[in-house]
Amino acid sequence: MDSLKGRGFATGSVIGAGLLIAGLVAGCAPWSPADQVPGTPGAGTTPAASASSPAPAAVPPGSTAASSVSPGPTSSAALPPKLSPEAHIETDRLLILAAKANDAARVRELIAAGGNVNAKDEIQDSAFLYAGAEGFNEVLQLTLTAGADVRSTNRYGGTALIPASEHGHTETVRILITAGVPVDHVNNLGWTAMQEAILLNNGGPNQQDVVRQLLAAGANPDIRDPQGRTALQNAERLGFTEIAALIRNR
Repeated sequence: MDSLKGRGFATGSVIGAGLLIAGLVAGCAPWSPADQVPGTPGAGTTPAASASSPAPAAVPPGSTAASSVSPGPTSSAALPPKLSPEAHIETDRLLILAAKANDAARVRELIAAGGNVNAKDEIQDSAFLYAGAEGFNEVLQLTLTAGADVRSTNRYGGTALIPASEHGHTETVRILITAGVPVDHVNNLGWTAMQEAILLNNGGPNQQDVVRQLLAAGANPDIRDPQGRTALQNAERLGFTEIAALIRNR
C-alpha cells in the first residue's frame, strides 16, 4: 500500500497554517464536525475583522494572510500545506470519498489542502484508481495533475486502465494511455486490459473503440489468459467479429 506522506509548506506562523487548513476545507458544504480535518481550528469559522480595518483581499489557496510573513523567493500558493500525520490521514480519507462521489470541486479543494491522490483506503482504492475505473474524467484529470502514480494497482492487482477498458470508458482509456499507464499489465486474474475489454463486456462499439485504442498504443493481443487463449481467440469464441477483425488487421 502506498504510504501517506505529508508535503512541505513554509510558514512563519502555526496559527496561520491552522487557519489556512480550516479555510480550505470549510468552503465545501455541507460540512459537519465529523468531517473536520483533525488539528485545525473550528471548520467554517474565520477570525473576526477589526471594525477599523478595511476588508482584507481574498487570499489564494496555499498562501498565508499574516502580514508579518515576508514572501519568500517561491510563491507559497504553489505548495500544499504541511499537515500533522492525523490531519493527513483524514484529508486523504475525505479525498477518496470525494472522488468516489465524483465531486470534482471537493477533490480540487482537498488536493489543495494537502490530500494525496495515491493514498488508498481499506479496499485499496485511491482517488486516481477509482476515478479511472469509473470514468470520472474530471476527477481523473485532477489526480493526474496532482502526481498520480500511473503504475499503481488496485486490490485485483490491476492498473486503472484495466477496469476502464472492461467498462468501455473510451475517453478514460484515451486519457490513461496518454498518461502512460502500461497497456500490457496483467492483473491477478491473469487478464490484460484488452482481455478484460473482450471477456467482460458485450463486444459493442465502445469495446471495439477500446480495443482499437489499445492496439494503436502497442498492446500485445497475443498475451494469453489463464486458459491459454489469446485476445483474438476469445473474441472469435464469443462471436465478437468486429473486434476479431481489428486484431487480425492490426
